[in-house]
Amino acid sequence: MDPGIAYSVLAAFVWGVYIFALKRYFPGYSGAVLTVVVNAFAVLLYLPVTAVTYDPAAVPSLAELGATGVGIVAGTAALVGVALILFVDALEAGDVSYVAPINKLVPVFVLPIEILFLNQFLTGVQVLGVAVATVAVYVANYEGGAFLDPLRRAVRSRPAQLALASAACYAVSDVGKRVALQELGIPTSVFVPVLFVGSALAVLPVAVREWPGVRGDLPKFAAAGALVAVGEHVTSTAFGLVPASVASPIVNTQAIVAVVLGGVVLREARFGTRLVAAVLAVAGVSLIALGDAAALRALVG
Repeated sequence: MDPGIAYSVLAAFVWGVYIFALKRYFPGYSGAVLTVVVNAFAVLLYLPVTAVTYDPAAVPSLAELGATGVGIVAGTAALVGVALILFVDALEAGDVSYVAPINKLVPVFVLPIEILFLNQFLTGVQVLGVAVATVAVYVANYEGGAFLDPLRRAVRSRPAQLALASAACYAVSDVGKRVALQELGIPTSVFVPVLFVGSALAVLPVAVREWPGVRGDLPKFAAAGALVAVGEHVTSTAFGLVPASVASPIVNTQAIVAVVLGGVVLREARFGTRLVAAVLAVAGVSLIALGDAAALRALVG
């Protein structure tokens, strides 16, 4: 198996467990507070990796990055923080088995960004992938009734709106990761802690305004920080090895892991229907990746 694909699969399992943990163990905490505290632990846990692998010669200087490069890194970090706030709000408003499949349609948003800015080309298979992903949203909102009722429900559903907005932010950040790691040449062991610190700083003003007491839950925050540290490292490694249109759909199979945990452990309603929606979402974004000839070579290589 291609190393980039292997890292993407591992990331899917780690993030799927993390999504479930956010819903199960952190009720009442805002996305901003979660980002700041969890990322603080993640940085502490990840720093030994950076210390062991750090090579000054391999890290581009600020002058080499330029204003554009610095802006891409800062913007990517900020968008990760915003995306998590929106996602946590979506989890607060709805079931994890409903929110996860919709939120993980990230490649649907990645595709037009890569077409517009990274010289990718739209193929018939990718159009089919977008159609299948749309069906996934339809199935996630299906509760019987008229044919168009699920689409109306999706448009009006606050959890769905927040999940899709979060997915759009994650999509831009995914492309930003690809540029930072592949085009700018920033090593993964340096980029990951920069991402942690940058996303926490971006949402810190919001977190300060709504800061609760977190001391009693510090062990849980530490465990979540460990998941994030591992997840971000393997995800960033994957994006450094294969295009975002390949890594993103595989990483987002985390939706299936989250749906299964939500249905089995939390006993959320309509488990079967939402599992089908998650599978369709993964199928849709996988078709989007397969439509790219370079992505296909990476998958079968």
